[in-house]
Amino acid sequence: MVNLNLRVDVMNNLIRFFNIVHRTVRLATAEMVKGKYFYAVRKGTIPGVYDSWDKCKAQVDKFPAASFKKFASEEEAWAFVGSTASKLGTASTTDSADSNKDYTDSELETIFANTSGVKRLYDDFSEDGEPSAKRRKSPEETGTVCATQATVGKDSFTYMGDAVVVYTDGCCSGNGKTKGARAGIGVYWGPDHPMNVCDRLPGRPTNQRAEIHAASRACEQAKSMNIKKIVIYTDSMFTINGITKWISNWKKNGWKLKSGGEVINKEDFQRLEKGIQDLEVVWMHIPGHAGYKGNEEADRLAKQGAAKPEN
Repeated sequence: MVNLNLRVDVMNNLIRFFNIVHRTVRLATAEMVKGKYFYAVRKGTIPGVYDSWDKCKAQVDKFPAASFKKFASEEEAWAFVGSTASKLGTASTTDSADSNKDYTDSELETIFANTSGVKRLYDDFSEDGEPSAKRRKSPEETGTVCATQATVGKDSFTYMGDAVVVYTDGCCSGNGKTKGARAGIGVYWGPDHPMNVCDRLPGRPTNQRAEIHAASRACEQAKSMNIKKIVIYTDSMFTINGITKWISNWKKNGWKLKSGGEVINKEDFQRLEKGIQDLEVVWMHIPGHAGYKGNEEADRLAKQGAAKPEN
C-alpha cells in the first residue's frame, strides 16, 4: 500500500512539473508572437541590450562594422553582447520590418562598413595631382581635446576580429595656396583615447600630404604598441590607391608617373610604406562628412592640429 501511494505521489509530481513546463513554453511563445524581443548591440555607439528596434538602430546606424542581433530572451541578448553594463528597460514595442531579419556579423560588416564604392565629393582620385580643397569647419567650430601619448592596455582599443580599428584624416585650410595654408593630421583610436593625435603637419601643406601622414602616424603608433593588425578607416581613396596599387609601378618607373612627371607625394608614400612594414593593414574607405562618428572625430582632430603653431 505504501509503494502504491509513493507511485501516485511521484506521478502527481511529474504531472505538475510537466504542466509548469507546458505553461512556461506557452507563455514564452505568446510573448514571441506579440513581438517582444531584445536587441543586442555588441558593436555600436553604445553597446548593450535595447527593448525596441528604433533604439537599437540608433546605436548601429552609420557605425562601421556594427554588430547586433535580435533575441527572444534578455539573457541570450546579454550573452551576445558580453557586456557588464547596466541592463535597460524591456517595454514591448512594435518592430519595423527591418528588425525581422536575423543579421550575422558578416552581413553587418557588409551593410555598415563596406563603403569603398562611395566617392567623396570634390576628391580627385587620379595618381598625378592634388585634389580640390575639402570644405572644413574653422577650429572654433570644433572642440576636440587632444590627448597625450601614454602607455595603454589592449582593452582600450576597438577591434574588428583580432585587428585594432583606427580612423585617420588630414585637412588643409587654404589648400593649394602658397601663403596662409595650414595642414593638420588626425588619428582617432577612440573616445578620449590617450593615443589620439592632432598635430600640425610640417612642410608643404596640402590635403593629400595630410591624409597620407595621418595614416603613417597611425601605423607608427600601432607598431610602438606592438599591435600586429590594424584596420585603417580613411576617406582618402588617393591614400588607399597610392599605397595598395600605384606605388609598385611608381618604384619600377623610378618614381615617375605614366605621363612621365614626378610623383609629387614620393616622400610621403615612402614614409607610409615604411610604416606598414611588419604590420598587417586592412584599408577601409569611408565617405567623409557622412555622419560616421570615427571619421568625424578624426576630422576634428585634424582641424585642431592645423590650428596649432608650426614647430
